[in-house]
Amino acid sequence: MKKPTAAALDISTEERIKEAARKMFLQKGYAATRVRDIAQEAGINIALLNYYFRSKEKLFDLVMLEKLQQFAGELRHIMQEETTSLLEKVARFADFYIDLLLAQPELPLFIFSELRANPEKLASTIGVKKVVQESRFAEQLRAELAANHNPANPLQLVMSLMGLAVFPFVARPLLQVIGGLEDAMFAAMMQERKRLLPQWFGAMLKAV
Repeated sequence: MKKPTAAALDISTEERIKEAARKMFLQKGYAATRVRDIAQEAGINIALLNYYFRSKEKLFDLVMLEKLQQFAGELRHIMQEETTSLLEKVARFADFYIDLLLAQPELPLFIFSELRANPEKLASTIGVKKVVQESRFAEQLRAELAANHNPANPLQLVMSLMGLAVFPFVARPLLQVIGGLEDAMFAAMMQERKRLLPQWFGAMLKAV
């Protein structure tokens, strides 16, 4: 059997560190995560971690902000589409976001903790201002509100949409206790929510 090369070992160690960092940052947030935590999770010593990544901040930028940029890229793509209607964009947003959070339930709490700690950096990484104010979605939203003589600030509807999508995942442990929901039942409810979100958003557009 061929022994792995030094390069292969380097890649393996680097990926172990990245995966450990993702897990720790998602569970504890940036501020509460220590380099020692990541090293222990990866099964290496701190000196070796520093050899690969030099600092916790550099590791965070690499593994977590890169992940958020991928998420933001898909979100921007949905919101900038020229050929889909406003409610079709909402439906695509619901499909993408709910699937993402079912697969990575720790992500909302991580984002909220980082928003409190460093909102400018996170908002800049995600590009949320352009999505909310300058996208095709924003243009369609303003036009629909005007057509329905709805005086609401468009940001009110954006906040409601985000809340409808995110809150069940933030409050998941409590909701599962209240509703007596097993994981599979909760997931089924979230799948149903994909259908309901565009309906609720459409109703909000027409509310005066």
